[in-house]
Amino acid sequence: MVSRALTPDLTQPLAAAAPRLRPALRPPSEQAVQTAARPGDLPLFGPLTSLRPGLRPDGIFQRAMAKRREQRRGAICGSLDIQGEEVGFVPGRINGCGISEAVRVRSVSGIVLSQSALMDCNTAQALKTWVDKGVKPALRSKGQLVELRVAAHYACRTRNNQRGARISEHGKGRAIDISGFRMADGEVITVLNGWNARGTRNALRKMHRAACGPFGTVLGPNSDRFHQDHFHFDTARYRSGPFCR
Repeated sequence: MVSRALTPDLTQPLAAAAPRLRPALRPPSEQAVQTAARPGDLPLFGPLTSLRPGLRPDGIFQRAMAKRREQRRGAICGSLDIQGEEVGFVPGRINGCGISEAVRVRSVSGIVLSQSALMDCNTAQALKTWVDKGVKPALRSKGQLVELRVAAHYACRTRNNQRGARISEHGKGRAIDISGFRMADGEVITVLNGWNARGTRNALRKMHRAACGPFGTVLGPNSDRFHQDHFHFDTARYRSGPFCR
């Protein structure tokens, strides 16, 4: 016996079919609007529709590769950012002087030295660190730095050229003296004139502080009468830590 609840009533008319719902049309995209509005005489792959950037001229790539090869040829101390040449052993004319593995540095991190400086690699690497983290940030508001003015580098002599004094770190290839900074616009900022000048004193003091750490000894105008016109940096290490004055 079939249950009446499960048997459809064929005498009743079928319910009207539910209306079919259509999604609303999407608004035209900005790209489609621009494409429709572009003049018909433009090339098919004009600037408005091309997704592929134009190729660089061959000359740019070739110049970049040539510069890279030149940097590799001049790289010393294991860094492309330190440019110069390897010199090797440099003997000293008096006992205690000399450099076992000397290099002659021309530039660090793209900044040219006013004269090629003779030193060891530890000192060259400390100089690079100071330029990157001390000098460039301190002078950023002044413009682009292009040159370090080198007052002294390797020289077989006593400290401050005083008779009877100990051998200077300059005599061991561990020191460099910086007297000024030349900017791209031609301005030269010197330690002598800029240390107390309103527009440069903050920058010079910032870079002086930044040298304390990369270098073991940092001396400036506030240290003594011998350093009124330059910064003295050397990589001598002390048990008590860097000596900075």
